Amino acid sequence: MKMFLGKRMTQLLAGLLCLFPLASLAAGSDVPHIVNFINFIRDIEPRDEEITPRVLFETVRHEADAIHRYGFRGTWLLQYDALIDTQYQDMMREEMAHGCEVGGWWEITQPHVEAAGLTWRGRFPWDWHADKGFAVGYTQQERERLVDVYMEKFMELFGRLPNSIGSWFIDAHTMAYMREKYNIEGCCICRDQVGTDGYTLWGGYWAGAYYPSKVNAYMPAQTRSGQIDLPVFRMLGSDPLYQCSAGVGGAVQSVCTMEPTYVNAQQPEWVGWYLRCMTDDPALGFTYLQAGQENSFTWDAFKKGYEVQLPQIAELERQGKLKVETLIESARNFRKKYPVTPPTACTAMSDYTDNNGRTIWFNSRYYRTNILWEGNRMGIRDIHLFDEHKESPYYNNVCTSNQCVYKTMPIVDGCLWSSADDMASLRFYAFSEEGQTEELRGGEPVIKKKGKGMTISWPLKDRSGAIILTMTEKALTAGCTDRSLRWCMQLNVQPKASLPFRIIDGKKLTAEEEGFTYRLSLRKGSFTDLRQQPGWAYRIMPEKGKVEIFF
Repeated sequence: MKMFLGKRMTQLLAGLLCLFPLASLAAGSDVPHIVNFINFIRDIEPRDEEITPRVLFETVRHEADAIHRYGFRGTWLLQYDALIDTQYQDMMREEMAHGCEVGGWWEITQPHVEAAGLTWRGRFPWDWHADKGFAVGYTQQERERLVDVYMEKFMELFGRLPNSIGSWFIDAHTMAYMREKYNIEGCCICRDQVGTDGYTLWGGYWAGAYYPSKVNAYMPAQTRSGQIDLPVFRMLGSDPLYQCSAGVGGAVQSVCTMEPTYVNAQQPEWVGWYLRCMTDDPALGFTYLQAGQENSFTWDAFKKGYEVQLPQIAELERQGKLKVETLIESARNFRKKYPVTPPTACTAMSDYTDNNGRTIWFNSRYYRTNILWEGNRMGIRDIHLFDEHKESPYYNNVCTSNQCVYKTMPIVDGCLWSSADDMASLRFYAFSEEGQTEELRGGEPVIKKKGKGMTISWPLKDRSGAIILTMTEKALTAGCTDRSLRWCMQLNVQPKASLPFRIIDGKKLTAEEEGFTYRLSLRKGSFTDLRQQPGWAYRIMPEKGKVEIFF
């Protein structure tokens, strides 16, 4: 993936995939914190003539030496052109002897296509455009043939099949075929991003892992019968505070992740902050981080990031605060513990900037939501719904564009419905005696795990009482401990935002995204349509002091 944006984006790391073991890692903790070192390997880099096959191989050798120096076992994912290169074959046998995992990286190359008896349409032997270098650019029958050829070659070389596959994005037909015919047990795909390298994945399960829909590999399924029985892990370790809003209004996002090529991931203070969020701040289920890097960025570009990250991860593992696993170990643990996608949550209760930001990401098989505090302000920055029936445009059809777009169903989108000066958010307001609304302000939130959900208490500033938010697998509930306060929730957006809402009335909201109609119901409360007022979308009035949004 990661289109090489020259010196501007000279750094991309197949991040720290943090998974979870079934047992507690630290005394008194029942939320495991997992790291996977996933490095994926290409044998050619056509975007820079100085990045020769020798440079690519030496980069992988340096990566291996670095992780072994700390006693870690990694996951190596081979693109087909690297799979058929004898030097990688020899090296991977050595890595297997060290207990490392070797699997497949699912970007499509010229030798792979030609081995399958197909015609290569790319500009180079490896072409990162979606319609050439990914399975979505091929028919379902061609996708199956590409899988068969890869598996046959892998078996020939290593005497067994791979257990895991990774790709920036992959279609449900390919994923299901790999699972059913070749018993692939684990998969990883790109983090959420807007437009980076032409790939948009937006609105999905933010971090950790999920079971995908049989007709949409990016969409978490709600039922066992509707899911592919294959855990899909989100790569690259996104900054929980600032990655979401890095591309407001639909602009191509910058990168704020644990990928060691990028500036923040080479700074000891930022890496320490990220790992503290992962291991010390409130969480639910498990927290997960992928570390590692694709060799296309070369060792010189991300050596510094490794030197910063590896000792910190090693120290946290020594303290019992996290565990380094291979991808297949994490995937097997996930399948053993979770028959369907679980509710999970990760938080950041401090900020490395002067903005005094704090945040929580909550995911379940029904929805995701993100709540953000900025100083004394609180807003729900994101709500996206999941529906296993929403078929991906690439499930039956061939991608004909160099761009790829996977989306879920937005109710609140603090990225795409924002501008740099007008950030979209569902915020809390109080009514004055004259009926005017004023945004509520508050103090430090208190976040606690409650069963399979999370609760938030946000004490109000200059008022009595607190706003109480509860997130469960199927619902988000809001209330106020001050029964005398007249309050509501209102969604502000930038005035030119393209909103999906068709009907906003009473207890129902009806919307349409990419031709798919979806609805949101209120068990308590009522909607008011505010779209006639520029910069507003809707209001939710409480019922008997509560709002309950049912997903």
